[in-house]
Amino acid sequence: MADMIVSVSPHLHSKDTTRRIMLDVVIALLPALVMAVVRFGLHALALALVCVGSAVAAEALSRKIMKREQTVGDLSAVVTGLLLALNLPATLPLWMGALGSVIAIVVVKQCFGGLGQNFVNPAIAARIVLLLCFAGAMTSWQQPGFVLWNDGVTGASPLAALKEGTTEGLPALTDFLFGLRAGSMGEVCALALIAGGVYLLVRRVISPIIPLCFIGTVFAGMLLRGGVTFALYEVLSGGLLLGAIFMATDYVTSPITPWGKVIFGVGCGLITLAIRLWGSLPEGVSYAILLMNIFVPHIEKLTLPRPFGARKGGKA
Repeated sequence: MADMIVSVSPHLHSKDTTRRIMLDVVIALLPALVMAVVRFGLHALALALVCVGSAVAAEALSRKIMKREQTVGDLSAVVTGLLLALNLPATLPLWMGALGSVIAIVVVKQCFGGLGQNFVNPAIAARIVLLLCFAGAMTSWQQPGFVLWNDGVTGASPLAALKEGTTEGLPALTDFLFGLRAGSMGEVCALALIAGGVYLLVRRVISPIIPLCFIGTVFAGMLLRGGVTFALYEVLSGGLLLGAIFMATDYVTSPITPWGKVIFGVGCGLITLAIRLWGSLPEGVSYAILLMNIFVPHIEKLTLPRPFGARKGGKA
């Protein structure tokens, strides 16, 4: 009789690794980065490289100081730096981008134990810190055009006009699809973000539940306020697509249960609606995701499936 081999769980293994997943996210973000460089010039590329380089350096140095195993190779720091860069104005000084990356990696990620231990999305938290510290620089939107470097021509974000409840004077909806509007580096070209989202869905890196619930909630709320056209402008404006596809779906800071994802996505949408409609700020995506990140442990506790055969209260 052959020897019986007993091993501890898990008994099923996936070929997916952190590095492969993060590489897929980087690939998905490349169309948005390319469009940012095309529309805002080489300063956008320089800012992205500085953010990514600072994030990687901060991770390597902090892990060494803390005497922990190096994790630079998993590419999570690259994703954090790139996401942060795409959430910044193209006119932002390079040193501010570097500071944001250090805050994201050292304060938000490594101080809580590293990847898998942070309770909020590092890129979002860093963006909010930069917004609070450098409000002027963080709300200076370069007008898109084919420029070699930062041309210094800035203007208002489309959300400023939408805040007044009107779409008058805004570019056509097709311009929002192709990036012909002011905004953060990675948010202006909707088609690039949608293409990246489709790639992640095909690769099964993300689930469609959170993006659809997030975007659908905002669309439904704005539909009630101003009609279809107004709702479409709201969906394509600001960082809604960037946040819903790439940051609200973060594995570490979003629920793992199906109903938890629904609650999380709808919650993000409702908070975004509340800020855009009644808040003093025109945008609310970053704050919405950050707040819902905090509720994730409670959402998962409420939506965990009951074990087979278990009764209410956990008894079999």
